[in-house]
Amino acid sequence: MKRNEQDYSIKEALLFSQRIAQLSKALWKSIEKDWQQWIKPYDLNINEHHILWIAYHLKGASISEIAKFGVMHVSTAFNFSKKLEERGYLEFSKKQNDKRNTYIQLTEQGEEILLKLLEDYDPSRNAVFKGALPLQNLYGKFPEIMEMMCIIRNIYGDDFMEIFEHSFTNIEKEFVEENRKLKKLADPEAETVPAISE
Repeated sequence: MKRNEQDYSIKEALLFSQRIAQLSKALWKSIEKDWQQWIKPYDLNINEHHILWIAYHLKGASISEIAKFGVMHVSTAFNFSKKLEERGYLEFSKKQNDKRNTYIQLTEQGEEILLKLLEDYDPSRNAVFKGALPLQNLYGKFPEIMEMMCIIRNIYGDDFMEIFEHSFTNIEKEFVEENRKLKKLADPEAETVPAISE
């Protein structure tokens, strides 16, 4: 049975909203610092890295898709994509059947830098990962954060969550770990990837 607005108090709503806001702000501050440290050697900012990540997983995307899935304004997505194009990491194009939208595609150089970033990921330099490690040690797996994902789905929709999940499925299928580093499989379709243990 679906609850209606009268089934909760204003105090309940305020406490939930403020708890989420303050926890999210604290979490984001740590995530932002970790993310900036990770990408700093490549002279990228968070928006640029996110654009490269989305373009890689969507195998080409419109600027409006980049904005939607990157949770940024269209002008932000366009301006940072332009900077990435100037550096040789992205190519802009129009489709024959869609002249209104601008599409971006990773260049070979753009894919190389993204893959190098994945290879350089160091969990010991990630505060959020280290904060979740005691839960992984206790339960044998990392938190799946299902409630948070449900909230995000209700705010941004199914399309957003499908792309979100698609990017992580790609990592599971296309990459292997060798000597504590992620490496892209030469031909992900030809090789079998070991199942991730629960």
